[in-house]
Amino acid sequence: MNFELTEEQRRIRETVAEFGERELRPNSARWDREEIFPREVIEKLGQLGFLGVSFPEKYGGGGADTLSQVLVVEGLSRYDASVGLACAAHMSLSTGHIAAFASEEQRQHYVPEMLAAKKLGAWCLTEPGSGSDAAAMRTRAVRSGDSFVISGSKMFITNGSVADVYVVTAVTDPAGKRDGISAFIVDRGTPGLSNGRRIEKLGLRASDTAEVIFDNVTVPARNLIGELGAGYRQVLKILEAGRIGVAGFAAGIARGAMEEARTYALERNQFGRRIADFQAIQWMLADMATRIDASWVLMCRAAHLRDQGKPFAREAAMAKLCASETAMWATIKSVQIHGGYGYVTDFPVERYMRDAKLAEIGEGTSEVQRMIIAKSLLRDGYLPA
Repeated sequence: MNFELTEEQRRIRETVAEFGERELRPNSARWDREEIFPREVIEKLGQLGFLGVSFPEKYGGGGADTLSQVLVVEGLSRYDASVGLACAAHMSLSTGHIAAFASEEQRQHYVPEMLAAKKLGAWCLTEPGSGSDAAAMRTRAVRSGDSFVISGSKMFITNGSVADVYVVTAVTDPAGKRDGISAFIVDRGTPGLSNGRRIEKLGLRASDTAEVIFDNVTVPARNLIGELGAGYRQVLKILEAGRIGVAGFAAGIARGAMEEARTYALERNQFGRRIADFQAIQWMLADMATRIDASWVLMCRAAHLRDQGKPFAREAAMAKLCASETAMWATIKSVQIHGGYGYVTDFPVERYMRDAKLAEIGEGTSEVQRMIIAKSLLRDGYLPA
């Protein structure tokens, strides 16, 4: 495995950094403070091709590899994790689900416009009473002639009140348990589709998070994604790949916090010396860099295995676990290095710290990742890929 980025990957990383400096850095604090979802920025990213780097060219994508897409999420999250999260959910979850499991007719109809950000996507899995145990969902889809009628609600949905296309999981056969769950495409404007409250959050305040309500929403049977009863299996595959993206999201936050802490340590003086000259500060920065690099290696390995068509569930869980907990740890240390200034909104590290926490929760908590890793170890033994 080659740890050096390709020329195309370096170009993607540099271009995303330029975009972040120009479009995100000047606005991120205000978007966070005022809880503004910057849709126009997401649309610019779509126009520039950032939302489709790893999707097939025939749908308007760039045809690149998994790591190239992760570089986009990581690069955006370094400047504004809310934008990084919105794009990750749009790309890997909703658009990714349609691209991976929908019919060719559905792909042709939805994917090109979603990659161009002409339509934003939301992935509706979590419910008020089912989080880690997704199979306990209560939303129902009942067959009625040539249609399905969907009833229920979804909670904590990223892009939930701004999306144009919803990928929705629902129970179609209660007796089938996990094999009784199916996935559907629901367009905004369909009668009965609405939003509950827009959810106020600790962090990621510029990311749209909302409850999505389905009150006897009728969709044509052709909106079924794949086979009836295949929804839960599809969800597991999407989550496996999505965890690599969450690792990139977390790594971007951690890197952003570390860079801010380094800059502050070089500029701040105490007792007649730069605080960067104190061993306590140096060791915190050294540990940050080491843990971030370790996260990167795990993330690259998982992405490489996925592109090789090899199993990668355990490796994706390891990458997500390491990167998310690194992000939380690194942002706390960055606030510590800033001292009192780290606790106020004059510097971005307090926002990084608030944003980082979701990485330990979303797309499978740290506890769920440990369950996945342990199950794999007990079943297959330990043999690094």
